[in-house]
This record gives sequence, structure tokens and C-alpha cells, in this order.
Amino acid sequence: MALKRSRVAVVGAALFLSSCSFATDALWPSLTGEKPSEAPQAQASEPAAKPMSVPTLGTGTGASPPPPALGTTSFVPPSVTVAQPTGTFVGQKVAQLRGELETLQNNVRQRNDSLQEIRRTTTQNAQRYHGTVAAVNARLQLGTTPGNPVLVRQWNTAQSELDRIGVDIAAMNSLANSVAADSAMVSYLLETTRATYGLQGAIDEDHRQLAILEDETNRTLVLIDRLLNELSEDISRQTAYVGNERRNLTAISLAIKNGEYYGQSLSSRAYLSAAPLSSAAPSGSDSSFAAANRRPLVVIRFDRADVPYQQALYNAVSRALERRPQAAFELVAVTPSQGTAAENALNASKAKRHADDVLRTLTEMGLPANRVNLSSTTSAEAATNEVHIYVR
Repeated sequence: MALKRSRVAVVGAALFLSSCSFATDALWPSLTGEKPSEAPQAQASEPAAKPMSVPTLGTGTGASPPPPALGTTSFVPPSVTVAQPTGTFVGQKVAQLRGELETLQNNVRQRNDSLQEIRRTTTQNAQRYHGTVAAVNARLQLGTTPGNPVLVRQWNTAQSELDRIGVDIAAMNSLANSVAADSAMVSYLLETTRATYGLQGAIDEDHRQLAILEDETNRTLVLIDRLLNELSEDISRQTAYVGNERRNLTAISLAIKNGEYYGQSLSSRAYLSAAPLSSAAPSGSDSSFAAANRRPLVVIRFDRADVPYQQALYNAVSRALERRPQAAFELVAVTPSQGTAAENALNASKAKRHADDVLRTLTEMGLPANRVNLSSTTSAEAATNEVHIYVR
């Protein structure tokens, strides 16, 4: 236990002195007008930063959400009422329409059986997928080697299981097309039944049977419409779910590559309704937005090779999106203004390359590229190349 506490303390110290730092609020840009260069003085009077906590599987914000619940309704139409023939022409027409309704209802029962089977298969595939992803995340949280081949195989298995859910969605779409054809057919049958009232030569029994048939046809139409609506909702939810899980798998692949658990894809928090921003921005003009009277969400100082900024970056952006799901970000490459013209040009090139790497990391974590705007600037306070991330 003492060894564990000492490790946590070392991690905390490393984070406090590392090349990846935060503003004083740690997670949200200040609106007080202080510049990033003033952050060290403000931090001097504050207590030491707390060590980063390790997420807990299934309870933290990084836990993968459960699959959306499928509909549970069973769509079984009632049987068509049996009637005695009347011997009239209208009675024969009613018997013909009754036979067509029986055929249509048999089709609906078959669609319902197919739907229930697809639901069972989809649920089983989703359970297997989440079991595999949970195993991968649990191993990543405990710590592992970068590119662990066991996790790579599990990731491939999860990808295959998610593809099976995609096949289930395709089956739902095919079933929805069949149900839509049934809906068109029963609508035509209902109109034909109502038009039969106008035929001459009918007796009272014909109209009585016709009224019963119209009522049963109308109930069948309502049932088919409910089936189609619930099926459409299932398809919509499952399609969104699979798309989100594909982005989660992309984030997990990055975590496996680095041997470090980050959490759920940022796309689950970054809703696509935000105003689009250009992912490639000119240097200079946009930097004034971030640098003027704003404090950065994250400052990454590239004062050595292989700065381990990914986990801290994920945590900061994830928490920011929790507060403002529609937030966009300004990613600024900062270079020192001191030095010769050749040194400044070299530093500017390195800083932009670092900014591109950070942008690539964010997109691999699931943040849509149109949420990030790139720019560059120079700073007299910067001692080395830096990348600042601001919330727009």
C-alpha cells in the first residue's frame, strides 16, 4: 500500500512538473483577461496539483454506454372474422377482399417473426461486442505495453462483432422495405373495401360483413404503421449507436497504440450540431482570438522528445465538452520570438508540425475535425515551442 501511494505521489509530481500544463481552473478558459504568461504567478500561491485519477471501468465518463434498447412490441394481427357467403355479387367481392386481408395478415405475422429474430440476434451481438470492449478497456486501465498484440486481436474481434450489428441493421432496413410494401397494400385494400359500398345488388348482410371487414382492415393498417414506426426508430438508434461505437473503436486503437487508456470517443460529447469551423486556418489573424484576453485550456510545451500529452489532453477536452457539448477549439502553434531569422523559421516549422500532431490526436480521439481551428503566433514569453488549446 505504501508503494502504491508513493507511485501516485510520483505521478502527481510528474504531472505538476511535466510539459503539459493547464490554466488555473484546470478545465475551462478564464474570462478574467489574464494572459497565459501570467498563469505561473497565479499558480505559485495555489496548492500543488492533484495527481490524475485512474478511471474506473463502467463508472467513469470513459465507460462505453450500453446499446440502445430495441422495441419490445410483438405485432400479431387478430384473425379475420369468418362469414357465410351471401350468394350475391357484392358478397363474392367481400369474400375476395377478406381473402386478400388474410394473406396480408399472414405476411405481417412473418414480418413480426423476422423482427423478433433480428432483435434477439442484435442483442446477442451487442452483448458480445461490449464484453470484448470492456476487456480491452480494463486491460488498458491497468496499464500495458504499447501495441500489445493481445489487445490488437481483441480490438479486431470487437470490430468484427460491431460489423455483425451493422449486418443486423441491414436486415432491419430490408424488413422495413417489406413492411412499407405491406402498408401500401393494406391502404389500397382499405380504399377498395370502402368503394365496395357503392356497388349495386347488395343485401344488408353484405354491408354488415363489409363493415366488419373495413374495421379489421383499418386495424391491420394501424398495426402495420406501428410496426413500421417502431422498426424505423430501432434502425435510427442502432445506426447512430454503431457510428458512435466505430469512433470509440478509433479512440481505443489509439489507446492500444500508446498502451494507455484515455476514455470514450470525444464524438459522444461533441454533438454534430455545432457551427462548422474550418480545420485549416491561416496563421496570424486567428491567433489574436486565442491570445487576446483568453487563457488556454491546455498548454503543451515541447521542450523534449515524445512529450506524453495525450491523456491530459483527452481529460481536458472531454471535461470541456461535458460542460459545453457544442464547444469548438482553437489550436495555436506558439514559437519563441527570440533568436535569429533562421532559428525562428525552424521553430515555426516545428511548432506547426507539433500542432498538426495534436490535431491528429484529437481526431483519433473522436473529435470532429470541423470543431478545431488551426493558427500560429509568436510569443516573447515562450521559451520553447508550444501548442495552446483554447475553447471558442
